[in-house]
Amino acid sequence: MNVYTTDKIRNVVLLGHGGCGKTSLTEAMAYLSGITSRMGNIEDGNTISDFDKEEIKRKCSIHMSLVPIEWQDVKINILDTPGFFDFIGEVEEAVSVADAAVIVVSGKAGIQTGTKRAWEICDKYKLPRMIFVTDMDIDNASYRQVVAQLQELYGKKIAPFHLPIREEQQFVGYVNVIQQKAKRWNEKGEVDKFDVPEYSKENLGICREALLEAVAETSEEFMERYFGGEEFSEDEIRSALRANVIDGSIVPVLMGSNILARGMYTLMSDIIKYFPSPEKRQCAGINTKTNEVYNADYDFAKPKSAYVFKTIVDPYIGKYSLIKVNSGVLKTDDVLYNYHRDFEEKAGRLYLLRGTKTIEVKELHAGDIGALPKLQKTLTTDSLSTKGVPVAFIRTAISKPYVSMRYKAKNKGDEDKISQALQKIQMEDLTLKSVNDSENGQTLLYGMGDTHLEVVSDALLEKYKVEIELKRPRVAFKETIRKNSDVEYKYKKQSGGHGQYGHVKMRFEPSGDLEKAYEFEQCVVGGAVPKNFFPAVEKGIAESVKSGPLAAYPVIGVKAILYDGSSHPVDSSEMAFKTAAKQAFKKGFLEASPVLLEPIAALKVVVPEQYTGDIMGDLNKRRGRVMGMNPTDNGYQEIAADIPYLELYGYNTRLRSMTSGSGTFSYEFLRYEQAPDDVAQKQIEERANKLVDIEE
Repeated sequence: MNVYTTDKIRNVVLLGHGGCGKTSLTEAMAYLSGITSRMGNIEDGNTISDFDKEEIKRKCSIHMSLVPIEWQDVKINILDTPGFFDFIGEVEEAVSVADAAVIVVSGKAGIQTGTKRAWEICDKYKLPRMIFVTDMDIDNASYRQVVAQLQELYGKKIAPFHLPIREEQQFVGYVNVIQQKAKRWNEKGEVDKFDVPEYSKENLGICREALLEAVAETSEEFMERYFGGEEFSEDEIRSALRANVIDGSIVPVLMGSNILARGMYTLMSDIIKYFPSPEKRQCAGINTKTNEVYNADYDFAKPKSAYVFKTIVDPYIGKYSLIKVNSGVLKTDDVLYNYHRDFEEKAGRLYLLRGTKTIEVKELHAGDIGALPKLQKTLTTDSLSTKGVPVAFIRTAISKPYVSMRYKAKNKGDEDKISQALQKIQMEDLTLKSVNDSENGQTLLYGMGDTHLEVVSDALLEKYKVEIELKRPRVAFKETIRKNSDVEYKYKKQSGGHGQYGHVKMRFEPSGDLEKAYEFEQCVVGGAVPKNFFPAVEKGIAESVKSGPLAAYPVIGVKAILYDGSSHPVDSSEMAFKTAAKQAFKKGFLEASPVLLEPIAALKVVVPEQYTGDIMGDLNKRRGRVMGMNPTDNGYQEIAADIPYLELYGYNTRLRSMTSGSGTFSYEFLRYEQAPDDVAQKQIEERANKLVDIEE
């Protein structure tokens, strides 16, 4: 592939609801640009961008794919992203380096939750955007309805560029709304011009009016002329479109058929015509040597700098760091400084990735996207630059995972292999977290949803040949006491020779501090228990609180006071007093009105306003307490509630079901509260075998 200068590059991310046609659109563009000799399809599992075995099996995108396309002497870096929310991290990585977006909408399905989310992402990252309506070869697809829905949602900035023409239920051509001319595809795949059919003129009038309204909104002069009944020339319309698509005040709507590869010529031409090259975008970091703002701005004349937006780790082909060059020109064998790791990396060769294919290039200009192989310490969201001008760019904010499952190796001895494999997968996937919960004797995988965790489990088996079992996570209950108790325990054992003797009298009471497991005091007088045995008594308490006598959960908030006892000059030992203290703790704890405490989370649920009633009703069923509701952007409401951790299991699936996938949630630990009797009793019964194990 040729080397392209900054002005000849377009970085475009494809966004939209799952199944709307992003991957097949990428395939059609790749085919028309000459990359492939035939179009692949998702059903056959032979597309350029969905090449992973899991993607082929599930028939949906899981990973972000990069497909550079050459069109009209311009390089278009297509970033094809998953539409399913479980893989939002891939979308966030792609969007962080895109300069514009094409939001893909199915003409059959219409506006979906993923469409609205894509628009919100574009707003967040201030991305110019176009809408591309797919599936126009399907008879019941309605372009006009999609345009009407878009206008209802986003107002007069929606500007339809085209109108489909159907004859005998076939998608045969389109009307160019700007030119007011009709075009029909011929057998060669090219277009022939013809007069606008009578049956299309009414819809043309509607779309033309919408386009002119969008243009009129761009300036006061145009607004006056529009209301004065003046016509805009084609050049005036195109000039206004160029300026205002870039700043997001106009959003063109195009359409086509991915399967028939129709509509892609105009899409790619309009991407080049209306979307900005990187030099039109701003990009700033911090010069860490001077602490001043470094305006990289994709300027090829400035010192080299790049941002690592994704890492690919494959057991067969190794590690690739995907980068966007933010300034300068990267060349083979450049030495780049990673400020975050205080380490110099040798770039070695430079590559472009096109699905599974790697294409070596001699240099990458500012604004271009490429890959560096086998960087030693560099990770996703790191910055690379020269050591003379060390630059750090703002790290991309990646969504935090809140859905967890407990996992363990199916085959004994695989634990180390699983740990190493998960480390590699976590380098690729920043929305995956592995957590060792030693307190509850479990290891947890946190992801964006159940499907996400299933995909990781399958990837471990497919790529790394290790198998895990996913189970419901244990909730971190605690045990404490509500009243006081006064007990004694005498441990006496004679077995020939020296025996064992330890005698303690102890009081137990609530400490009032749930941050600490226990407090230990001694107020022994007269040396009834020698001082040298005090540490042994405390050690017995320290071991006892690890697993309480009620349901074998950790104990918190207990104060243990040693006030009396006795000893034997020969038979007393540290072991004897430790054992006596442990038995006294068990007895005293059970006599002090023991209770189970359950963890409570501070939950935040963000949903469109129409779902708030359903959400609050569901939270009540889950023993949640709604604490308040606050409006957020785009007509959403944030519901704050306190909810037991036990009730969060499965909440992600339920929330998506109730809100058609538009709701999100987050939570953090708040406090411990006494569990209701029925919940506590169930836990005690379920954990009875744990108590037996401990006693044995």
